[in-house]
Amino acid sequence: MLLVKEEIKKLIEEKKIVEDFINLDIQLTPNGFDLTVEKIFKFTSPGAIDFSNKERVIAEVEKILPQKRRGEKFGWWSLAQGAYKIRTNESLNLPSNLVALGFPRTSLLRNGVFIQNGVWDAGFSGRSEFILVVENPLGVKIKENARLVQIVFLKIKNTQKYQGIYKNLK
Repeated sequence: MLLVKEEIKKLIEEKKIVEDFINLDIQLTPNGFDLTVEKIFKFTSPGAIDFSNKERVIAEVEKILPQKRRGEKFGWWSLAQGAYKIRTNESLNLPSNLVALGFPRTSLLRNGVFIQNGVWDAGFSGRSEFILVVENPLGVKIKENARLVQIVFLKIKNTQKYQGIYKNLK
């Protein structure tokens, strides 16, 4: 069952399923919650993926600093065509009966930009990361704290909680 705005708000207020958000009223949507960008990274090395994760290598990244104009509180990232790692401002704390799925906000798609992400498993706790892909040949500008991803929450039967290496990512 997909949760609606009122159910999500109640879980945020009572169970802290989302923390560190900027503005609850703006980020809550009729059927989800918008995640915002805290940091953007460019990839600086190759990664490696195997079956058992014994030989897994996570690609190294370098933080890209936003550029601020005089008098501006928040800066802008000017991103060329390519793939970037995004870290969110928000932390998630999913109980064992809730999973989340993420989708790009349509404003991204209309600008030739999309996101790729995995499933937020039941029991996941921590900041989220996902991939932002700029296909627009002229690039895109993204302001600090921009809303990029809408997550939706699905109720499931209680299950084994997430125990992966990204648990409690800060």
